[in-house]
This record gives sequence, structure tokens and C-alpha cells, in this order.
Amino acid sequence: MEKDKNKKLRHFRDLDVYQSSFQSAMEIFQITKGFPVEERYALTDQMRRSSRSVCSNLAEAWRKRRYKAFFKNKLTDSMSEASETQTWLEFCCACQYIDKVMFEKLDSDYEHIIGMLNSMEKKAETFCF
Repeated sequence: MEKDKNKKLRHFRDLDVYQSSFQSAMEIFQITKGFPVEERYALTDQMRRSSRSVCSNLAEAWRKRRYKAFFKNKLTDSMSEASETQTWLEFCCACQYIDKVMFEKLDSDYEHIIGMLNSMEKKAETFCF
């Protein structure tokens, strides 16, 4: 899951999944700057919020990893937000705000993020104490 198995994870920012989800959220932020004004409170804000929530739920999970059930619940929330982001991306593609190539790249990024989060959930005992 993490690139360097010997590296001690001290912070949620050390997690590859956090770094990937943060990078994807920032990419979405940049892309949505060019969206039509009429989408500001609908598509743009919703997609920015859900993409950022992947990171924030992961951060919450990390801080509460003393409680395995809470940790797993927040990871599930993070996966849900990633899936929501994928849905917004699909709308963006259908409305032609992004092209098919950008959609497929970001959708694939979120599939990878969901996979990493799912793996963490299955191996929760290795993260919890």
C-alpha cells in the first residue's frame, strides 16, 4: 500500500492515498475554474466539496485510529465521497465541460484511490492501535 514499507507513518499526509486524493482534488479545483458561472453553486461547488471530503474524512480516520470501528467508518465515508466525485465528473463530461480523456484519467485516479482506501479498511488492524 505504501511505497516504503519501512517508513514509519507519522501523519495522514504520509499516506500515499492522502497524497493522491489531495492531488486529484487540486486538479479538480483547477479544472473547475473554467466552468460556466451558472454551474458555480451546483456542479462546481459540489464536485470541489466531495473531492476535498475524500481527504478530510481520511484525516479524521487517521486521528481516530484508536477506535477501529470509527476508523473504518471514516474510510467508508471517504470512499463514498470519492464515488460521488466520480459521478460529478461524469456529469462534467456529459455537459462537455471536460473531455473524455480528462474524464477517464480522473475517473481512473479515483478508482485507484478507492482501491487504496478499501485496502486500508480491510487491513484496519495494521493502522489502528
